[in-house]
Amino acid sequence: MTDPSRKLFALLDELGITVTTVRHPPLYTVADSQKLRGQIAGGHTKNLFLKDKKDNYFLLTVGEEADVDLKQIHHAIGASSRVSFGKPERLMEFLGVVPGAVTAFGIMNDRENRVRLFLDAELMEHDVINCHPLTNEATTAIGRDDLIRFIEATGHEATILKLAS
Repeated sequence: MTDPSRKLFALLDELGITVTTVRHPPLYTVADSQKLRGQIAGGHTKNLFLKDKKDNYFLLTVGEEADVDLKQIHHAIGASSRVSFGKPERLMEFLGVVPGAVTAFGIMNDRENRVRLFLDAELMEHDVINCHPLTNEATTAIGRDDLIRFIEATGHEATILKLAS
């Protein structure tokens, strides 16, 4: 199987964005990833792939410790109704990742702009943001401004909001 991050790294290189990547055993949860603290500096992410009743899709990238009120977040992100988690099939179709590897970098695979991306304001206070590079077997550190530039280069808007309570 080919490394799913190769295309990501090629795009980052094309954009002139320098990143640092650390390979590690697969991480499936925030608790798994917290075992690496001290080895990887910067803001660490948790990602929520959500949908509303009208099949609008949203990706929320927040700090790993953030609490997101799923009963109220639809107001902040402009969803048509309360949200629920998107199905793994849609996650693969739209973002090219499987559960456990959800990442803001997946937005590069959403060529039809089906997913609206939101970044938590508190997370964006970090100079460096850590995301999975389309696989949960690595963590990639990217500068905050470079992450925004990357997102915009994919044709998406990098909307920054207070998402966590």
